[in-house]
Amino acid sequence: MNAWNVEVCDVTLRDGEQTPGVSFTCEEKMEIAGLLDGIGIEVIEGGFPAVSSSEREAVRAICRMGLDARICALSRAKQEDVDAALDCGVDMVSVFLPTSDLHIRHKYGRPREEVLMEAMAMVEYAHDHGVEVRFGAEDASRTDPAFLLLAYRQAISHGADLVTFTDTVGCLMPSEIRTAVEEIVPAVPVPLCIHCHDDMGCATANTITAAAAGAFQLHTTVNGIGERAGNAALEEVLVLLAMKADIRRYDLSLLHTLSETVAKAAGLPVARNKAIVGAHAFAHESGIHIAAILKDPETYEYVKPALVGCERTFMLGKHTGRHAVRHVAASLGYDLNEHEISRVLAEVKRRSEAKCTVTLEMLQEILCAARKGAGR
Repeated sequence: MNAWNVEVCDVTLRDGEQTPGVSFTCEEKMEIAGLLDGIGIEVIEGGFPAVSSSEREAVRAICRMGLDARICALSRAKQEDVDAALDCGVDMVSVFLPTSDLHIRHKYGRPREEVLMEAMAMVEYAHDHGVEVRFGAEDASRTDPAFLLLAYRQAISHGADLVTFTDTVGCLMPSEIRTAVEEIVPAVPVPLCIHCHDDMGCATANTITAAAAGAFQLHTTVNGIGERAGNAALEEVLVLLAMKADIRRYDLSLLHTLSETVAKAAGLPVARNKAIVGAHAFAHESGIHIAAILKDPETYEYVKPALVGCERTFMLGKHTGRHAVRHVAASLGYDLNEHEISRVLAEVKRRSEAKCTVTLEMLQEILCAARKGAGR
């Protein structure tokens, strides 16, 4: 297996906070940044300092935490934005510019070459202040390829250390991302960053495909939050890096705690069937599956729950079998005979088929009733 040369830049505290209705307090941002750093994330995008004074103070506070991660701030190609980022003490300034004709026409109404040259002055300005500079091409996926490469080369000549390909509206699929990355990487002399949105459900797949094709810095958000349908999910990207590229330097055991922390701070519950961190990610109901898992968990678990700080759960319902009832009952201290197992199983199926979730409390009730019915 060939090792991929990658690092992760998590943008939860900036792009994730652009989720409609989401706003993190300074304390919440610091807690999330600490967990990201504990996992080993190389770059944390702390925010967009030009937004407000409180945003600047939050980014400043993260910079003062003494984390191992490099702290980045987003900036439009405006001096006041760059100054706001520099004032926070960040390690990296990400200067972005819309590069598609569609965006330039509606946002600037001027020739794209003219807009580009003005932006380059800000790339150079940030570079001259001694920070790492990342140039981001907004809507790169819909930008004229020749102009996109021109923009990257101009940015590099003005001091950019990295350049970003942004699939701003999530309009690409993996095969298209691969083609784009394979064309860009040999054509630019600095590392390529990939920033994918999930409008068509391809953000994680696009990010991992880009990594395999040569992209260096991978942008993610915890739980995949972000504008509209969100961004590539950090937990999914990290597990894929571990399982498919043998990149084991991240502490994945903190992912569940991080996911819960972000979900609470954002006020956005995680979908139960969400990969890696959803409540059902390692839950099993099917009798056939549970019987196999009790013999060897690998039969139905490719990712080990403990790897990501989760636990395996067995749920009782319509598809449950005798093995599951016996195992779950035993874990609750009940040693059931075959007749009692049959009674419990029948009652579980009856309630489940009535669209009733069999909770732990309900199961305790059913188990007690089975005991009484058997005369114990």
